[in-house]
Amino acid sequence: MTDKEYIEKAEKNLIHTYNRYQIVLEKGDGVYLYDVNGKKYLDFTAGIAVYALGYNHKAYNDALKDQIDKLMHTSNYFYSPVLGEAAEKLTNASKMDRVFFTNSGTEAIEGAIKLARKYAFLRDGHTDHEIISMNHSFHGRSLGALSVTGNAHYQEAFKPLIGGVVFAEYNNLESVRSQITDKTCAIIMETVQGEGGIYPATEEFIHGVRELCDAHDILLICDEIQCGMGRTGTMFAYENYGIKPDIVTCAKALGCGVPVGAFGAVEKVAKALVPGDHGTTYGGNPFVLAAVSKVFDLFEEQKILENVKEVSAYLEEQLDALKDKYDFIIDRRGMGLMQGLECSIPVGPIIQKGLENGLILINAGTNIIRFVPPLIITKAHVDEMITLIQKCFV
Repeated sequence: MTDKEYIEKAEKNLIHTYNRYQIVLEKGDGVYLYDVNGKKYLDFTAGIAVYALGYNHKAYNDALKDQIDKLMHTSNYFYSPVLGEAAEKLTNASKMDRVFFTNSGTEAIEGAIKLARKYAFLRDGHTDHEIISMNHSFHGRSLGALSVTGNAHYQEAFKPLIGGVVFAEYNNLESVRSQITDKTCAIIMETVQGEGGIYPATEEFIHGVRELCDAHDILLICDEIQCGMGRTGTMFAYENYGIKPDIVTCAKALGCGVPVGAFGAVEKVAKALVPGDHGTTYGGNPFVLAAVSKVFDLFEEQKILENVKEVSAYLEEQLDALKDKYDFIIDRRGMGLMQGLECSIPVGPIIQKGLENGLILINAGTNIIRFVPPLIITKAHVDEMITLIQKCFV
């Protein structure tokens, strides 16, 4: 089949919820992807921050193949050898006490919301609690996750959403403070805003929010679905600030390609959920947990965090050089290998030209180019990207 035939078959049978690029990707290797015509692309997207270890990683692939031959699914009525193993590695990495495995980041957000509300209900017996979220945030597309997503465009066609959610300005502590009432049970925030424009939390803001939570018995939920799992140079981005949330959500690079997410919590919060409060048929099955467990092993063996720290500093230097060279680039911001270039022009045409030149990038909004490459990239890959992207500026 030709690429056009693949696309026509898909469009004929799918609900049209994505405006896909007109490329049919067939395979990957390392930090490169290949379409059905054999064209090679340097991937600085990693499946939206998912493929941290790159494509066709032999040790990772072998771990999954081995688990397929053993057992893929049993439901959560039973234990599996990899269940405790993966849970222990995630709790150790996140500094949480207990975790719950889900199928996606959105489901992790749903679980975090339920956990926060159940904790507050057990505390005072009320069911009218409120959650403070941030404007320009993005937490997912289910009704619960949409309710805490600070973008009216995503919400308007699906109202009414769940109630009890108010919004504050990200990196504006007084805005958060002004929204706190005796009904507030949690504050949810991305440690680094992704879809909202690649904005890291400021030191003052995240420490101030933590202090507000401590003072008012409010739970701090850090959404690390995109910025977690090593992307900022620490396993979780909040470690860069020396703070610890009460609940954390993660997904994406947690499984490096398999559909898995999780939410974790400190002990006093985690114990609020009891049998019957929450569940999932597929979540935490042996197949995805074999991937999770192997991901943590490979992060350590390949010194992924060390590589992120080294290469991200170089990436920042090169992106700053682009900003200085081109007048239409307004700003460079981000943390680790989660970077953005804010432009004074729409970036869609630049991204399209990138595909034509063998470079895969994505946007964050209409005017920001987002860089979330595999965490195994080298300085040579950064140089290659810089060369390719400049071809797209003309």
